[in-house]
Amino acid sequence: MLLRLQNVTKTYPKAETAVLRGVSFDMAAGEMLALTGESGSGKSTLLHLAGGLDSADSGVVAINGTDLTGLDDAGRAGLRRGTVGVIFQQFNLIPSLSVAANIAFQARLSGCFDPDLAEALALRLGLQDYLHKYPEQLSGGQQQRVAIARTLAPKPALVLADEPTGNLDEATADTVFDVLCELVAETGAGLVLVTHSQRLAARLERRLHLRAGQIS
Repeated sequence: MLLRLQNVTKTYPKAETAVLRGVSFDMAAGEMLALTGESGSGKSTLLHLAGGLDSADSGVVAINGTDLTGLDDAGRAGLRRGTVGVIFQQFNLIPSLSVAANIAFQARLSGCFDPDLAEALALRLGLQDYLHKYPEQLSGGQQQRVAIARTLAPKPALVLADEPTGNLDEATADTVFDVLCELVAETGAGLVLVTHSQRLAARLERRLHLRAGQIS
């Protein structure tokens, strides 16, 4: 089992109600799952817990059998470097680095940089002519493609995507979504996609809906 959540709860300080209230689901390796729900339903919080970016108050969050709730910050960071890749809505590229350096950044950090894979990802994502440019010189769609390449370069087992097409127009969003799914499938990684788009969610093999902090 690639990802397992069992009775996971999360409440932020000063919050009147819990953001997540006993969330449980399993996800197999290679599975693609869409996570939908209204704003404030807990989607991003769940994604952050699955990626080790935050810790649950109670319950189990396990990746490949390792329970993240038993790890400290350094332990969760180490797991992210080697096993989990996160794609953010805001791209989170490093402005002082070129496209090529941004793509290589996470893989180098993980100690598994493969220049042939980085080159292949750039080619598949249509970035081969932009490798020496900087993020500010790219369109939003191009920046998101760089973010996808950077996430996939370390060959993670689990890819978590938080509204990765939320800042893109519909046509660009469809193109980016198609390439993301193709590349994730080719690597054999699992994908959890947080999205407000029912249209995109319907294209994945499995959908979960969060309502008021619970799977409905």
